[in-house]
Amino acid sequence: MELSLRLKIIANYVDNCESVADIGTDHGYIPIYLVKKGICEKAIASDINKGPIEKAKINVSFEGLTSKIQCRLGGGLKPLKNNEVNGVIIAGMGGNLTRDILIDDLEKIKLYDFIILQPAQNPEVLREYLYINKFEIINEDLIKDEDKYYELFKVKYNENKKPLLLENKINYEISPILMQQNHPMIKEYIKHKINRYENILNYIKEDTDSANNRKKYLNKTIGALKEMV
Repeated sequence: MELSLRLKIIANYVDNCESVADIGTDHGYIPIYLVKKGICEKAIASDINKGPIEKAKINVSFEGLTSKIQCRLGGGLKPLKNNEVNGVIIAGMGGNLTRDILIDDLEKIKLYDFIILQPAQNPEVLREYLYINKFEIINEDLIKDEDKYYELFKVKYNENKKPLLLENKINYEISPILMQQNHPMIKEYIKHKINRYENILNYIKEDTDSANNRKKYLNKTIGALKEMV
């Protein structure tokens, strides 16, 4: 079984541990990979939809790992018990949904040694939530797979962490950590965001208060991004 580049990089951020849960597991590829590589002793693969869970069960069975990987149906962290796993992976969902999953089960989140998040859209929404809500940022990364960019966050809840309030909202759009590290893809990612927002701007044809406010925000964001290149 060969993981995509995106999934492989996610798996590389998982700590050696007894147990991990993959939320929104789809085909169960990451749990299978982690157990086969000996990174985790056992894993839980969960998904809100029955179809992906059935596929995951087939793949787990095919790999002979039914005694080590449980496939559970349910949304967010609801299928998990407290202290059942050392860490969780939440990947491939929107930034808003990922944030809401964290909020909905914060008491479980507080117990994990690590949390790996890889939103498929709106990473800026998730970053703002993490920065101001007592999450220790262990690392951030940027992935490009099949011409699509993905941001990755490895975090841990820390009750003593002071909120990281960024004066300039553009720093939620573009990771200040990746900028400081001079990540090799950060400049091309900024250019990608500029192009994306310019395309959105060109599609807004209405002349309403809502549309004009949206255009004003986009123009301001595009200008700030251009200053970062």
